[in-house]
Amino acid sequence: MTRSDLENQWFALTRDEMPSLAQERGWPVHLDHCFQRVLLDNAVGAKWNEEIPAPAYRNAEDAVLEKAIALGRSAISGDEDLAELNNNSLAWRGKAKAA
Repeated sequence: MTRSDLENQWFALTRDEMPSLAQERGWPVHLDHCFQRVLLDNAVGAKWNEEIPAPAYRNAEDAVLEKAIALGRSAISGDEDLAELNNNSLAWRGKAKAA
């Protein structure tokens, strides 16, 4: 897979697929940049921009984007709890406590 393919998957997932499911699934986020924050934070285990210079889609290592995409796919399939992933992200940002 090329880098371009990886970035295209990232944007399709976070701009189209996940936002289109947000209301139906009762997810705590619904905007593309919120999905990107949640997935990237959980992929690196910290506030993403402390680990990756902006823009993340361009500067993240392939393995980080692959992990973030896998987390998103797992949330869609129900194998990951998006609310828990969001809580993790907010905790790393000092906005909430992790569950």
